[in-house]
Order: sequence, then structure tokens, then C-alpha cells
Amino acid sequence: MKQLITVMIMALFTVAGWTQTDMELAQSTVTQDKIKGHIYFLADDLLEGRETGTQGNKIAAAYLANTLRSYGVKPNPESGNFYQEVILQKTTPHTRIELKLGGKAVKNTVVLAGNKINYTGGAVFVGHGLEDDYKGKNVKGKIVFMRAGGPDGGTAQQAFRLRKQKEALAKEKGAISMIEFLQAEENMWGYIEHNFNTDRLGMKDPEKIKKEQTVKGEMNFTYLWIKDEFGQLAVNMEKNPEQPVQLLVSGSQKIPVKTQNVIGWVEGTDPELKNEFIIYSAHYDHVGIGTPDETGDAIYNGARDNAVGTTTVLSMAENLAKHPTKRSALFILFTGEEKGLLGSKYYVENPVLPLNQMVYCFNSDNGGYNDTSLATIIGLPRTTAEQNIKDAVSAFGLTAIDDPAAEQGLFDRSDNVNFAAVGIPAPTFSLGFRSFDGEVTKYYHQPGDHADSMDYDYLEKFFKSYVLAGRMIANDPQTPFWTAGDKYEEAGKELYQVSGVKN
Repeated sequence: MKQLITVMIMALFTVAGWTQTDMELAQSTVTQDKIKGHIYFLADDLLEGRETGTQGNKIAAAYLANTLRSYGVKPNPESGNFYQEVILQKTTPHTRIELKLGGKAVKNTVVLAGNKINYTGGAVFVGHGLEDDYKGKNVKGKIVFMRAGGPDGGTAQQAFRLRKQKEALAKEKGAISMIEFLQAEENMWGYIEHNFNTDRLGMKDPEKIKKEQTVKGEMNFTYLWIKDEFGQLAVNMEKNPEQPVQLLVSGSQKIPVKTQNVIGWVEGTDPELKNEFIIYSAHYDHVGIGTPDETGDAIYNGARDNAVGTTTVLSMAENLAKHPTKRSALFILFTGEEKGLLGSKYYVENPVLPLNQMVYCFNSDNGGYNDTSLATIIGLPRTTAEQNIKDAVSAFGLTAIDDPAAEQGLFDRSDNVNFAAVGIPAPTFSLGFRSFDGEVTKYYHQPGDHADSMDYDYLEKFFKSYVLAGRMIANDPQTPFWTAGDKYEEAGKELYQVSGVKN
């Protein structure tokens, strides 16, 4: 009898040793040394800012693929390796941009869209270029000039949000080109020039290109911004809208570019729930080489944006490869986010596994942080996994908050939105910030975003929080979904009704 009791006690201790909580498992694989190893490599000058399509971007992709392989993660089930090839189209900068108003040359211009134009003639000033501004004005075959943004403001962010709407209106009214006067300070204008007067990448879509071309094979609409820091050019145009205009834009070329998403997966342990997948995603590209800062540094290393997010996903992959959850995991590291969310757009249009098996996309993207007591989750209350995330973050001494900077439109500015648009619940897990202020913009898309400028005690808590949150969502008996009434709820219902994942 004594021997039997002894055996039973030993068995109980053995089972207790085997049974680990999700919190214990989350902590078991995340260390500062591993975090630093990933971030310092991805943000190294060797990779020259990881711009999509460059050698540095390819080196980063190879590092990610080999890291997933070393963890024992399974490769992309479609290709048999860890890559998904993405073919993009590079548009080179125009070699000639010449604009004259009333015979006077105008400098500081960027071309947002269009191939080439050679125009001499009249112009029409249309206020802010909104519907009511066109009343009583004939703009067919002419260039329309307008103030950037709208009546509520003309910042670069406001101008960017309205650009598609205003461009569509100008085309609908028959204009051949539109030019906006943008009140931008020197720093902001430098950022705009870096993004637009440089090589640009887009999806290679022959049908769309064909549709937008004229019979002669030239793009039929050109869109420019002019730097008008104090608004005087717009005032002069409004006072003298009939002044002659000369616009010459030419010299751009279109070149195909090969790049890649990095993909791996881990099968779940539950016989039924393993058919549901949690996507863990982040983009690994950054903006490359640009305007030097005051120190002469011209490499935009992107430690925060988004070596941190990329490392978040690697941390999850290592953990789940060793300790799988009930649901399966799909890891996707995107290319082309900085070029317009291109890698995630391509993936959603070309998924390697059925989208209706993807029940959640736990994205991670970052600009910077200004509060090391927080994890900021863009879209936190928009999915039913909110409490899981809050509990996981608080377990490591942090507080989870929703997006505090709604004016930035952050939910729609990262790869998560392409998954949300097809119905997959998709928040973004970000470093802690209470406002998009100077401590964030100090590093956001700046050469100073280096690996040695971050608080790794805080990052350790941040990464462990993400891993624990992912585990809790993936093991929860309740499948996550959109909060009732969310903008994407109907898309989710439509997506999942086929698979029966949700009613």
C-alpha cells in the first residue's frame, strides 16, 4: 500500500511538472538576448533600410525564412519553401517636372500619379476640389488647381485622406490634371519628397494599366502637389485663375520587381480547432535610404518600424513550434507595406490556405512609443478577443489601451486592414503610446530609428504579452469575431458562413 501511495504521489508531481499554464509557456521562450539578436540584425546598416525590392530586403527575407526553419515551423504549403513570390511594378521618378504659372517657374513639386503630360493652356481654380467647388465651372480638357485637404484643414494627413476622392472627382469632371497647393513645413515636405520623388512600387495589374491608358498608350491623368508653405500661391491662383499654365512631366519608366512575403505555419493540437487558424503577421520592409539627418546618417534602419513587429511574430513562431496551441498558426511577414500595404494585399488576393479558415489576424506594427506602461492595440474593442488581450498584457505589468490617435487613421494604415476588409477580425498590437507626439515622430521614418535607442526591459514585457495573448486567443473555446455592429461584421458573416466556423 505504501509503495502504491508513493507511486501515485510521484505520478502527480510528474503530471504537475508537465502541465504548464499559457503564461509559463509564453515566458519560456522569450528572452532579451533573442529579442536583441533579431532587432539588431534587421536594423543593421548592412540591410540599408530593407526597402522593398532591394538586396537588403532580400537579406531580411532570407534571415526570416531561415529563422522559421530553425524553429521547426512548416514552410508555405503552396510553394514548399518559406516564400511567396510577389511581382510588383516599379515606377521610376520623372526626369523632367516643369511647371510655370503666369510665365514664372514653380519649384518644389511632387508627382503623386500619372505618366507624362505636355500642356500649355488655361487652368481652373476649384477651391478645395470637392463636389460643390465644381458648380458652374467647365474643366473639361484643362488643369484644375485646388487647395489641399478640405474646409476643416489642409495638413498633409488631411490631404492624403482626401486625395482619392478628389482625384476621382477631377477625372469625372473631365480634367486632364489636378494640382494641389499644400501648406507643408520644410520637414514634412522633405518626408513627402522622399516618398513621392523616388522609385514607387505598385501592384502589377495589366488590366488596370490598360484601362487607364489613352489610345496612344500614355497615362491620361497627372496629379501633383506643390509646396505652398504660407498659402500665397493658392491666394494668387484664386485671384488670377485665368493665368496661363505650362506643365511638362516626362521621363518615368515602369519596371517589374520581384519581392517576397515570408510564410510558415504550425498545426494545432485539437482535432477540430486545428482547422481554424490564427494569423500572426507583421511587415518586415522599411523605407530604405533617404535624406540624411543632421549627423549625415541616410539609412532609415526601421528598428521600431518594423523590426519590433517582425520580432514579435518570430517570438510567437518559436513559442508555438515548441508548444502548439489548439488552433493552428499561420505566420506571415509582409513585404511592401511601406509602398501601400502591397504584400498583404497580394496575400489576401492569393492566399496559400482558404481565407475562411483564418479566424483572426493578430498583426503587429509600430511607429514608436512614449509610455512604457502600455501596449496600444489599434482596434482593441473591435473584436471579441479584447479581454484575452487585456488579461495577457496585464499579466506582465502593462495596460492595454485602444488607439488614442484616431485622427491618424492607423487601423487603415497597416496590413491588418486588408484582412479586415474580407471579414477576418484583425487588430494591430503596437508599442505603447498615448498620442502621436514628438517622442513618436522623432523616430518614425527617421534615420535615428536604431536598435540601440530602445528600452529592452520594456520590450521583453511587450513581446511576452503578445505571445501570451496569441496563446489565449488560440486556446479559447470561443472562436473570436468582430464586436456586434462593427464596420466589418457583415463581411465576416459572409466569409465564415461557407465553412461553418461561425453562425
